[in-house]
Amino acid sequence: MAGALWRGTVAAALLCGIGLLPWLSRTDPARTVLEARSAERDPTSEVLAAVRDELGLDDGPLHLLGQWLGGLPRGDAGHSWISGEAVLPAVTTALGASLLLMAAALAVAVVTAAVVCARTLGLGARRPLAGRRTGGAAAMLAALPEFLTASVLATVVGVQLGWLPALGWYGPRWLVLPALAIGLPTGALLGRMLDDALPGAFAEPWARAAAARGIPGRRITRHALRRCVPGLLPNFGLFVVGLTGGAVAVEQIFDIPGLGRLTLEAAIAQDLPVLQAGTLALVALAAAVGGLARLAGRALLGPALRDGALVTLHRPTAPEPRTLPLLYGALLLGVIALGLVRDPLALDTAARLQPPSWSHPFGTDALGRDLLARIGHGALTTLALALAVSATALLVGVVLGLVPRVSQALVDTVNAVPAVLAGLLVTGVTGGGPATPALAVAAVAWAPLAAHTSALLRQELATTHLAATRALGAGRLHVLRRALLPAVLPPVTRHALLRLPSVALALASLGFLGLGAQPPSPEWGLLLAENHPYAERAPWAVLAPAAMLAVLGALAVTAAGGVRRPWPGRHRCGR
Repeated sequence: MAGALWRGTVAAALLCGIGLLPWLSRTDPARTVLEARSAERDPTSEVLAAVRDELGLDDGPLHLLGQWLGGLPRGDAGHSWISGEAVLPAVTTALGASLLLMAAALAVAVVTAAVVCARTLGLGARRPLAGRRTGGAAAMLAALPEFLTASVLATVVGVQLGWLPALGWYGPRWLVLPALAIGLPTGALLGRMLDDALPGAFAEPWARAAAARGIPGRRITRHALRRCVPGLLPNFGLFVVGLTGGAVAVEQIFDIPGLGRLTLEAAIAQDLPVLQAGTLALVALAAAVGGLARLAGRALLGPALRDGALVTLHRPTAPEPRTLPLLYGALLLGVIALGLVRDPLALDTAARLQPPSWSHPFGTDALGRDLLARIGHGALTTLALALAVSATALLVGVVLGLVPRVSQALVDTVNAVPAVLAGLLVTGVTGGGPATPALAVAAVAWAPLAAHTSALLRQELATTHLAATRALGAGRLHVLRRALLPAVLPPVTRHALLRLPSVALALASLGFLGLGAQPPSPEWGLLLAENHPYAERAPWAVLAPAAMLAVLGALAVTAAGGVRRPWPGRHRCGR
């Protein structure tokens, strides 16, 4: 009962924040609505007064919110301030389109994750695994911007080759390209997380005993998946909600009438009834999916979770020498160093959209500016923001994940807010600026890490070695410091590193949608947005920053492989 009350309080706080958005942003909602209805109409005081009277804006935001909430039990979510049509049918239709796209994208993601884990699944049942895969290819795939992948698929597969339709939403054939654009990077990230946990499952005593008795490898693999999947199910649930409401850029590129696009348009136009109804639908979906994910995790682990009979998946492992992170890091730093010595703002209109050459190794943009220079100077902003946001998300996620009774409702509710909508909310409160993308992404980036921490903590609390530690008289602080944190922190830290490219992508996506840095800043998201219209004519203009994001992803994944639980220290015993 207390959990339901807390969840309702968090959801109500979010809806109140959305209802107060025009007043928090210190803008006139009547003027914004009038511009959305008819940009050519002169906003005279009489016209604005008529709009305020029509919408009841003079009654204040709390009255409007109470009126909207009062109609929900009757199935009335109000009428759009822009079109005047009933909100509920429009939101229901958009939600149906987004759910269909999400289901197709998840199917692509599952297949992609299976490909990423194929080697580990094949080898784990036959012999011990010495270490984790580096996963550089999967990291590069996960680091590709969804809007760039969508644009390439639409241009090449849809327009040039004509194999599949590139625009519209009229049947199954129109579903393929957007599902690939969303599902491929999601599956690569999900597969890397699963591939990270599988070696621990294959090293458990039951797996070794099963292999010694000659049990088929497929059965051992199936049980290893059953052991690892519960720790990932909360994040899988977050993917479900994120793909439903967060695929805004893909929905815009492919002209899909989904819920993410609907809520974005409503937020820009300050159409509060539509925005509140769309957010409420995402919050309800997040609560349902989160609850089902937790129930499925308990069912997969079975009585062992209840009886405290699990074996930890996260044993101490010796560090391994790794050269790939050094190579990727040297490549990234080399590109940045070469770009920093060039002028990112120098214009040469005679050299517009020039291909790569000795004088311009990455080519030039539409204004004749050197892309290498702009990527090098933009890296200082992009990478610094991504690292700062990731570190903040890791700290907040671990702290809140250790108190799941408090964080579960927060995780589900925060995950229902797409980064784009968070960016609009932050813009409304702070008035915009270069820090807006970082604040918006930081507000939602901690949720997957908190969910992962809670899932691992729940399993670690049910391990036999922890019961033995308590039986020996260890206190709560000792158990937390010597048993729980050493088991939870390394995989969550690796998860945070895996999400570093995703954080950079989220920042880039906000820049792509015009909510981030403004020209002439060389921030990578803005580079992608500026050069996106020329992708077909000058592909190097978008491939260069996208390639740097892919290198960042490979660097993050290979560096994550070196984050291990240390061997317990040797303590000398004296009299």
